[in-house]
Amino acid sequence: MQGEAALERPWHRSWPEGIPHSLEYPDIPVHELLRRAAKEHADRPAVTFYGKTLTYRELDDAADRFASGLRGIGVRPGERVSLVLPNTPHFVVAFFGVLRAGGIVVPTNPLYTPRELEALWNDAGVETVIALDLFWHNVSQAKSRTGVQRIVVCDVREFLRTPLRQLYPIKKRRDLKKRGHWPLAIPSERWIHRFADVAKASADPGREVRARPDDVAVLQYTGGTTGTPKGAMLTHRNLVANAMQTASWLPAGSSGSSGPERVMGAIPLFHVYGLTAVMLFSIVMGDEMILYPNPREIEAILKVISKTKPGIFPGVPTMYIAILRHPKLAKYDLRSIRACISGAAPLPNEVRKQFEAATGGRLVEGYGLTEASPVTHCNPLNGVVKECIGIPFPDTDARIVDPDDPTKEMSQGESGELAIRGPQVMKGYWNKPEDTAAVVRDGWLLTGDIARMDTDGYFSIVDRKKDLILCSGYNVYPREVEEVLFMHPAIAQAAAIGVPDPYRGETVKAFVVLKAGTTATADEIIAFCRERLAPFKVPKQVEFTNALPISLVGKVLRRELRERELAKASAAR
Repeated sequence: MQGEAALERPWHRSWPEGIPHSLEYPDIPVHELLRRAAKEHADRPAVTFYGKTLTYRELDDAADRFASGLRGIGVRPGERVSLVLPNTPHFVVAFFGVLRAGGIVVPTNPLYTPRELEALWNDAGVETVIALDLFWHNVSQAKSRTGVQRIVVCDVREFLRTPLRQLYPIKKRRDLKKRGHWPLAIPSERWIHRFADVAKASADPGREVRARPDDVAVLQYTGGTTGTPKGAMLTHRNLVANAMQTASWLPAGSSGSSGPERVMGAIPLFHVYGLTAVMLFSIVMGDEMILYPNPREIEAILKVISKTKPGIFPGVPTMYIAILRHPKLAKYDLRSIRACISGAAPLPNEVRKQFEAATGGRLVEGYGLTEASPVTHCNPLNGVVKECIGIPFPDTDARIVDPDDPTKEMSQGESGELAIRGPQVMKGYWNKPEDTAAVVRDGWLLTGDIARMDTDGYFSIVDRKKDLILCSGYNVYPREVEEVLFMHPAIAQAAAIGVPDPYRGETVKAFVVLKAGTTATADEIIAFCRERLAPFKVPKQVEFTNALPISLVGKVLRRELRERELAKASAAR
C-alpha cells in the first residue's frame, strides 16, 4: 500500500520542496521513540511545565521507573489503563510508562462526568486509572460501577518548582471549592496509590514488554463516523508512522530556525491531535514541549508564549480566534511563532491572515480524524496555501467516493465522501467488528466527511454527512452557510444547523456570537446571507448567543445545538 500511495498523484504537482513522497518507518513500538530520543539528545530539554524542565534522559528514566512501579502494583501486559490527566508531565511519564509495562493507554477527557467515565471504562475494560487529584470526585464516583481495580492519584505539586510548589495548594483549594469538591478527602485504601510512590520504583528496562508494531498501543475514544462512542485501536505502527509523517511536514529549520524547537503544548494531550502533533512529534524531533494544562486560559497562554518563545504552535481555530480577540494581545510578543497547524475544525481564511500578521509566522489548516492517528492532510508550510485542508501526507492516499456506494469513485471536482488509506489508519474499533466493517473497506477508511478535490490535488471539506440539512429536497451543508456568516463584520463565531420545518422538512437556523462593541439584527444578517447564498441556503432564523457549545479541543458541538432545539420544540408541543 505504501508503494501505491507513493505513485504519482495529482497532489504531487503541488508537493512542498524537500519533503519525500514516501518515508521509511522503523518496526518499533511507539515507546521506543522516547528511548531513541534519550540516547541521541540526552541533555536536551524534553518537557517544561511552569518553568520546571525534564531532560530527555530524565524523562526516559522517569518512564522506566513508572513502568516498574506499575508492574509492582499489579498492572499486567494487555491491560487497559485510563489516563484522566490534563497537560502535565504526569501524562507524558504515564503514557510511556504504561506502554513499557505492556499496557494499552486509554486517554480520557478529565472533564467527563461519572456517567461518561463509567461508560468508557466499561467498554474498554479498564482496570487501572491514573488521575489527577483534582478529578477525584468524579473518578471515585464512577469506580464502583466498573471493573477498575486500582487508581494512581497524581498531584500537580510533584512537577512544580519552588515557590509555586508552596503556593499551589492555595490555588487547588480555591478551584475545588468552586466545584463544591472541597475538602478533598482521598482515603487510605490498598487500591489507591500515589503517583510519587509508584514512580519511586527502580528502573528495570530489561523487563520492558516487547510489543509488536501491529499490537494496539492506544484506545482513543471517539464519536466516530457513525455517532456512538467507540475505541479506535491505534497500533504502535499507526502512531510511529503519523508522528514521522507530521515531523516530515515540519522539518527543523524550514523557516530559518536551527537546532531544536520549542513546541507550545496547550491543546490537550488526551486528544489524539495533541498526542501526535505535540507529544509524539516533539519526541521524534528531539524538541521541547512547553505544556500548559488549560487550553481556555488564553491570557495565561499568551504569557507563556511571550516568555518561553515557542516556534511551533499546533492549535484549533477557536484558540487562534480567542487570541486575536484578546484585549491585551498587543502586550505580548508572539513573534517567535514560525509554524502553526490548525486542526479539529475549519479555519476561517480571515483568521489565518490576521494570526500570521500578529506573529509573522505561518498558519495552515490541516485535517485528520481519530481513526487515522489523526493527521492525513495539510497545507504546505512552504508552498501554496489554499482555504481548504490541503494535500495528503506522505504515503497517504485519498479519493472521493459516492456516499451511497464507496466502490464508486467520483469524478474530479465532484463532491463525495472522503476515503483515506495509509499507515496511520487504525486497526479497527475495540470489540466492534460491525462498526469497523462499516468504515474500513479494503483498507480504505470512510471518513464520513463530504469533500472534493481540485485540479491541483487540494482537498476541501464540504461538511459532515450527518450534519447535512435537507431543505425542500436540496442538500445544504452547514459549513457553507457558516463561511458566509463569518464574512459579516460583526460576527465573531457562528454555527448553522437544520431545524424541523413543516413545509420544507428542514430549514436553516444560525447561531451567532457578535464581536465586542458591535451590533446587528437578525434581519440584517439574513439580508447579508441572501446576497451571498442561494435562497434555500439562507437562514430563516438567527439566534444571538454569548457563546457556542464547544468541545475542549475547539469543535463547535452542532449536535448539542440540535438537541436544544428539539427540546424546545418538544416543550412547546
